[in-house]
Amino acid sequence: MELTIQSVNFDATEQLKTFTEKKVKKLQRFSDDIIQAEVILKVIKPESAKNKDAAIKINIKQKDAFANKTADTFEEAIDLCIMAIEKQIIKTKEKTKENF
Repeated sequence: MELTIQSVNFDATEQLKTFTEKKVKKLQRFSDDIIQAEVILKVIKPESAKNKDAAIKINIKQKDAFANKTADTFEEAIDLCIMAIEKQIIKTKEKTKENF
């Protein structure tokens, strides 16, 4: 799986990049068909709460999965995105099985 991490309006720490990489790679246990993952991290309004935005796009052979979440921390936003994408992958796998 090819992984791209972009940070908009700030420089992501190595710790944040490592956390993101670890979380995204866990998605491979749900599907071996993941080709590429793209993560975009943004700070919306620095002075307000819930200003960390994470968007994750996963390219799977059958379909793409996408999630965009906002939270107080990037870790929390990434966790929420990963949960949403897990559900999408599982749903896609179930639909694929039904067609066979």
